[in-house]
Amino acid sequence: MKKAIIAVSFGTSYLETRKKTIEAVEEKLAATFPDYDLFRAFTSNKVIKKIKEQEDITILTVDQQMQKLVDAGYEEVYVQPLHIISGSEYSKALHQAKRYKDKLKTIEVGKPLLSSQADFEKMIDWLKSLTPDFAEDEALVLMGHGSQHSAFTAYACLDHMLLKESIFVCAVESYPEIQSVVQRLKDGGFKKISLYPFMLVAGDHATNDMASDDEDSWKSQLQQAGFEVEPVLKGLGEFPVVQEMFIDHMKTAMETGD
Repeated sequence: MKKAIIAVSFGTSYLETRKKTIEAVEEKLAATFPDYDLFRAFTSNKVIKKIKEQEDITILTVDQQMQKLVDAGYEEVYVQPLHIISGSEYSKALHQAKRYKDKLKTIEVGKPLLSSQADFEKMIDWLKSLTPDFAEDEALVLMGHGSQHSAFTAYACLDHMLLKESIFVCAVESYPEIQSVVQRLKDGGFKKISLYPFMLVAGDHATNDMASDDEDSWKSQLQQAGFEVEPVLKGLGEFPVVQEMFIDHMKTAMETGD
């Protein structure tokens, strides 16, 4: 029986971070599940179009990749989303994959990165490991993407669970907003900020909205508020602990169908 795994992410047109993050997770999936053929899909049509224009590479949507596998005779397909939360992009991947449930013997979709309390606790333990050498006036600020989907609350939940730490979570497109975090940083007496993207890749948001010298970038806003800022352009997909969390979710989907 022909078996496949589809690793699906929003995608990025930034080649270097794509190699370090998306490809790194794909390689770990392929090594962990050698009996399965590995395929890629993106949920962003805009990114797919840009990569085609820039690199002349065609990347398929989940729907297109599923149809291709059905046509090729695959009977067992597992989809592992590389999304951070169960937001709109994850929902898109889930719905496109499940359209093919009557055309395959098995089709299961794994969970995104933060899907359970255990996921949040594992993430918090790892985030705390990034700050052991911080001085009392140093803090870690994470830039999440945010979502208009109800799952936007995941960022606020993570931030709340980190209240006793010098780690703060905010989002580009939803709550918590950077302005509210700036005030909390001032109230906490922090002076130095390490700024990380809380996203799979260090792509457009991380490069421009977070780390650039643009007047409205997060780095600039924090500097204007009087903080010393060091942006770190490393996507979550670069870190082995995050890669392993995706692997664990894929294993769970294969073992329990959940």
